[in-house]
Amino acid sequence: MVSDTDPILDLRDISIRRGDTWLIRDISWRVMPGENWVILGPNGSGKTSLLSTLTGYLQATTGEIRVLGQRYGGYDWREMRKRIGFVGSSLQKLMVQEELAIEIVAGGRDAQLDVRMEDLPEDYLVSAANILKKLGIYRLAQRPWSVLSQGERQRVQIGRALMARPSLMILDEPCAGLDPVSREKFLLFLSTLPERRTAPPMVLVTHHVEEIRPFFTHALLLSRGGVAAAGPLREVLTTANVRTAFGKAASLHRKGDKYSMSVELSGYGVA
Repeated sequence: MVSDTDPILDLRDISIRRGDTWLIRDISWRVMPGENWVILGPNGSGKTSLLSTLTGYLQATTGEIRVLGQRYGGYDWREMRKRIGFVGSSLQKLMVQEELAIEIVAGGRDAQLDVRMEDLPEDYLVSAANILKKLGIYRLAQRPWSVLSQGERQRVQIGRALMARPSLMILDEPCAGLDPVSREKFLLFLSTLPERRTAPPMVLVTHHVEEIRPFFTHALLLSRGGVAAAGPLREVLTTANVRTAFGKAASLHRKGDKYSMSVELSGYGVA
């Protein structure tokens, strides 16, 4: 059990090398209770490698990782994954098309996929139904995955993640594939989650600053496999830091609590 003063995540000098290539280099990062983080960076900046390391699918070459108070290498990471709610496209690819929404959510209790109602304990189904009601999507309970829209699938995934009462929630580019209207609806829905008394700390992985909402408190900005900046959101999200990560053509803009980015390529040989 993690106390209110212990880190949720604690990474110290993490590097990953595959062959002659360093995927990430010397990343140190700490997430404390009550903090909600954004991991931001361009393609190839190390976001996927970092996530894979956090969830135990990719072993670090050097450094130390502690997740929820447990050290990587000294704990069964299959059990650790049950304490981490995960939402992302990599999980969507594993979904069974015929599985009902309520079955998908209920299966999250034990981090399982492809389960059937007749094989699930009654209390799992009751809990799954209550989660779907709280998320405002109980109407989807008996619908198979194959007929759900992309936005509905993302909400069902969040329900699945919440089923395990996670101590940490990771959202890996959850808006991928959503049209602009669906994206805004989903982000508005996402903003209601931290209002819940039992809401776990969140980590959002994205390369779109427009997806950052006011409840995020901190940001980790990655560039070329390393940390470009990390800390409180408004200190990290500056044009200078964004240009370090995305290139000199990028400019960051903030209006109230909303961010946007513009790119000027006229001086870079682009007509």
